[in-house]
Amino acid sequence: MARLQRKARRASATGAPRVVVVGMGFGGLATVKQLTRAGMRVTLVDRNIYSTFQPLLYQVATGGLNPSDVAYPLRGFAHRYGARFRRGELVHIDDAVRKITLSHGEKLDYDYLILAIGITAAYYGITGADKHGLAMYTRRDAVALRDQILAWLERLSEEDQGRCLAITIVGGGATGVELAGTLAELRNIALPTAYPDIDRSRMRIRLVEQAPVLLAPYNPSLREYAHRQLLNRGVDVRLDTKIREITADHVVLAGGDHLPSDLTVWAAGVMAPDSLGGWGLPQGRGGRIRVGPAGKPTARFEYHDKGIMATIGRRSAVVQLRYGMRIRGTLAWFAWLALHLVTLLGNRNRISTLINLAYRYLTWGRGGALLVDSDPPAN
Repeated sequence: MARLQRKARRASATGAPRVVVVGMGFGGLATVKQLTRAGMRVTLVDRNIYSTFQPLLYQVATGGLNPSDVAYPLRGFAHRYGARFRRGELVHIDDAVRKITLSHGEKLDYDYLILAIGITAAYYGITGADKHGLAMYTRRDAVALRDQILAWLERLSEEDQGRCLAITIVGGGATGVELAGTLAELRNIALPTAYPDIDRSRMRIRLVEQAPVLLAPYNPSLREYAHRQLLNRGVDVRLDTKIREITADHVVLAGGDHLPSDLTVWAAGVMAPDSLGGWGLPQGRGGRIRVGPAGKPTARFEYHDKGIMATIGRRSAVVQLRYGMRIRGTLAWFAWLALHLVTLLGNRNRISTLINLAYRYLTWGRGGALLVDSDPPAN
């Protein structure tokens, strides 16, 4: 890394191109690595001081990981690669003079500007979804959901046996399947020891998907396996089901049925953040930035598809690799675990995640499955 830092100092002295990268998700981080190695003068911009490892947010939401396990400090990352970091939100782009303005007023000059700002939840015009639905795309979202779940469990332990907790996950993609499966295991295995006074039948998990299948991009055999695994864990899976409205305590289906739902998690789609609309850039479907005439790319885009994977619960996952290779069950689960540990940033995060996940899955039935770092909100 010292070599990269020396290269960055030489780039500054020799007037190498100035590149500003806005957004430090997977795309932004990978871009910074390549540009600094190429000798560019790189500035990182993000509203947070950390980068979030989104694939494990559902583990934070269900008390399996601490929030810090999925966060990597951006100042340390910038120093490691010889770049500089500025915290703030992009509010204006002046392409004529090649300058951007951040939310606190700082202006940054650039020769090249790269926008990697990520995504936010797409609610598709469903009434009440943005107000009553809990998203799962940021660390704050995951912590908020975890606190809500814990608050409800505390309420159930204090109230009479007639009260139940109904959780609805909207969206049968990887996020929805992983969250539903983990919540079901928390209820089936961890609840009897962590909350022995709560009968597991008082916690109901429902997964709603408007398509006829779960995990649509996967091979049919893997979809069917995931569906069976969720049913075996006691998840109420509803396919071909459209939602008309979400209220504070119900999900209203297109056919008029009202499903009780104390917590509704929205994992049904993504779009570009609303803030992008104020930057004066042409946008297409889902808020995507148009990057060339008539929305066509300015250069051929090539993507190396390594495959897709999702976990349903302990020792249960599906993996679909290139060239048709498919794995499911225990082997797929270990592959999922290994890949996530490798791709996490920072050795501390890798070690902490390995310990916490091992502790969770080894102590499910002995009261060691829930990690908390604060008191849940009062009801």
